[in-house]
Amino acid sequence: MALLVGAVGVANTMIISVLERTREIGLRRALGATRRHVRGQFLAESVALCLLGVLAGAAVGTLVTVDHAAARGWPTVIPLTGVAGGVGAALVAGILAGIHPAVRASRLPPRPRRSPPEAADCLACVAALSRPAD
Repeated sequence: MALLVGAVGVANTMIISVLERTREIGLRRALGATRRHVRGQFLAESVALCLLGVLAGAAVGTLVTVDHAAARGWPTVIPLTGVAGGVGAALVAGILAGIHPAVRASRLPPRPRRSPPEAADCLACVAALSRPAD
C-alpha cells in the first residue's frame, strides 16, 4: 500500500513538473530535442525521485532495525533480498509513475524562439535610462 501511495505522489509531482516547465520543454524541442529525449528525461527524473525515496526509507528502516535489535539484545539481521526487492519495486514504481507525465511532456509542441529586439528600440531604452533623474 505504501508503494502505491508513493507512486501516486511521484506521478503527481512529475505532472506538476511538466506543467511548470512547459516553456523549458518547448525550448528544448525547438533547439532539436526529440520527443524521445524529453520522454527519457522525465522518466529518468521519476526513477531518480523513487530511488531517493527508497534509499531514505531503507536507511531509516535499517537504523530502526539496528536500534530495536540492540535494545532487545538480539543480533541484527537485515535480509539483502528484502532490500533488493524494495529497490526493484521502487524502480518499477518510478517507471510506471513517470510514463504518463513523460508522454505528456513529449507531446508538447516546440516553441518558436523570440526574435531579437529592433536596434531602434534598444537605442530608445538606452537614451531613456541615461537621462538624469529630476
